[in-house]
Amino acid sequence: MKLNKNEIIDFVNILKQTYPDATCSLDFSTPFELVVAVMLSAQCTDERVNKTTPSIFAKYSTPYDFANIELSELEQLIHPCGFYKNKAKNIKACAQKIVKDFNGVVPQTMEELTSLPGVGRKSANVILLEVFGIAEGIAVDTHAKRISNRIGLSSETTPEKIEQDLIKLFPKEFLKDINHLFVWHGRKTCDARNPKCNECSVRNYCNSAKI
Repeated sequence: MKLNKNEIIDFVNILKQTYPDATCSLDFSTPFELVVAVMLSAQCTDERVNKTTPSIFAKYSTPYDFANIELSELEQLIHPCGFYKNKAKNIKACAQKIVKDFNGVVPQTMEELTSLPGVGRKSANVILLEVFGIAEGIAVDTHAKRISNRIGLSSETTPEKIEQDLIKLFPKEFLKDINHLFVWHGRKTCDARNPKCNECSVRNYCNSAKI
């Protein structure tokens, strides 16, 4: 059962009241630092990323820094975040492309961002929102996927198709909120293994909670 327009508005407002402090949980101070942090967060917790990046960003923070870093050193620096060889290769290649094709400036369109090595649509959505304030879509991570399927907002299984379902459901002015709210709701209430359905503020809108 899909929610109607009024139910969608109520759904978002309830989540906003439940998580008034919902914001991006990755720490960064420059656009490219967020690019790096987002790439490191793949299959890794934001908490681990935030513990790893301060010492890195103290020495390396611009695309020029990362474009010229020795790959072996970068691998060692990001090792705690897992999949370090592939992530290091992508981070360095991404930095080199930004230097070469974008004059060292992180681009601010979906098309340009997704042309960067290691940056998919989900990552691009996060970067557009957090750096440029552009809510073009919804970053469908594991939390957004799980919540969308459980509630009944989408029956799709791929992030791209789930995102398209969500974009059709939510008015554009809610996209910025949804990006943050789904992450917080997934972490704090709608857990993968042990969802706290009895404590859930939006359980009345959830197909799974009614079973």
